[in-house]
Amino acid sequence: MVSINYILVAFILDLLIGDPHSWPHPVKMMGRYISFFENYFYRKERRKKANYFWGFLLWLTTVVGVGISTALLLWLSFHIHPILGATCYIYLSYSALATKSLAVEGRQVYEKLIHGTIDEARQQVSLIVGRDTSDLSAKEIANATIETIAENTSDGVVAPLCYLFVGGPVLAMVYKAVNTLDSMVGYQTPKYQEFGYVSAKMDDLWNVIPARITWILLLIASKLLKMNAANAWLIGRRDCRKHKSPNSGYPESVAAGALEIQLGGSHTYHGIEIVKPSIGEAKKEVEPRDIQRMTQLLYGAAMLAIGIFWLLASLFY
Repeated sequence: MVSINYILVAFILDLLIGDPHSWPHPVKMMGRYISFFENYFYRKERRKKANYFWGFLLWLTTVVGVGISTALLLWLSFHIHPILGATCYIYLSYSALATKSLAVEGRQVYEKLIHGTIDEARQQVSLIVGRDTSDLSAKEIANATIETIAENTSDGVVAPLCYLFVGGPVLAMVYKAVNTLDSMVGYQTPKYQEFGYVSAKMDDLWNVIPARITWILLLIASKLLKMNAANAWLIGRRDCRKHKSPNSGYPESVAAGALEIQLGGSHTYHGIEIVKPSIGEAKKEVEPRDIQRMTQLLYGAAMLAIGIFWLLASLFY
């Protein structure tokens, strides 16, 4: 069931209150299940084929479990009372979105870079990136933050909205499960190379269309916000496929072009150096203020997404 007005309310709630850490959140429950499964069923010393199988089983049980439990919760709540059903629908939709929480995390890194110490900034950025942050410079911290906000403009805003408007909270929660699996076990490191293979590949598949929609939305946002839209178009076309991920390069390349900076390069994940190609051209040095400008692009793309999706959906529902 898809209710475009409930989704609009959920989007507004996300802009107003974000994601308070003390509130219950479906992704937290997904994370606990994934950690439980990994701790009890994953053994690195097993044969590779066995770990591929257990990784597939983790993905399947998580995704199917989330889909069924979300559908049952909505069915039950609507049968108890329509108001309870509407509340449940809106809360699940709201919890699938991360616009304000991304902006808040970015602002906190910015504040540490401007008013705090480099160690405080490293600690703050470690909360939103998977790479090792212990030796990052101020420039690298700003870069990492911008990359994360750009990538999650797709993963945390545009993609959930896409799936909300297609299949309501059930499909959106399934997407969040796919995305959470990738963020927890989808790393290209020896530990997760086999066990996280299915999770990484399925996340790639589910983000193919949203990442390319995000590319367009960020490009339009850069024009509306009077950033360098011409450079965003140039770099976006040239570098969108240079990322090791088949999807992350799309939002990152447009963002790099609009901000006139260079992203990418080598990073360390779980003690393993991952070499990434550079995206964009360094027409100027990256500075903390660019985090704020990336946040403006985030909000611009989010507003465009909800407006366009709502109008399109109103023609079909």
